Amino acid sequence: MPARLKEREGKSAVSHDAIVLLKEDHKTVRKLFRQFHASGSDKGDVVSRIIEELTVHTYIENEVMYPRVRELVPDLEQDILQSFEEHHVADVLCSELSAMDPGDERFVAKATVLIENVDHHIDEEEGEWFPKVREALGRKELQEIGEQLLQTKEKAPRKPSEPGALRKAVDAVIG
Repeated sequence: MPARLKEREGKSAVSHDAIVLLKEDHKTVRKLFRQFHASGSDKGDVVSRIIEELTVHTYIENEVMYPRVRELVPDLEQDILQSFEEHHVADVLCSELSAMDPGDERFVAKATVLIENVDHHIDEEEGEWFPKVREALGRKELQEIGEQLLQTKEKAPRKPSEPGALRKAVDAVIG
């Protein structure tokens, strides 16, 4: 069993509810966004951490959460399709940023656009989408999805250039 999963299992207070887990990821990402805005001229390290967090997060949502909700709550089909597209935009920006030098004149601007787009996406998920999912699915289903999210997170790509992330990007374009 991967170390992170063991660590989580050892903490009985940690919820495996899918929505709780995804909101934890959102908090982590938003903390990094604040660090980006607060940092001086050296934003490269913060952007690298943002890219890693978003690569993992979009991967687990695309691989687990969205397909399961699409299957279990058909009324949310359009919300899910929009979320896939928002992830695609974030993935493209992450790929471009990961290939850029932090000194590039467009680096900060591109990172700012990524942050703005992801912030909007998080607001929609937490304000509109998650409440509908929680209402439609029972606690047991959200726990099961949460377990799948944790397992998938362990093997998720960490960089946009890794095969799983590349496949996800290609699927979004041709799928």
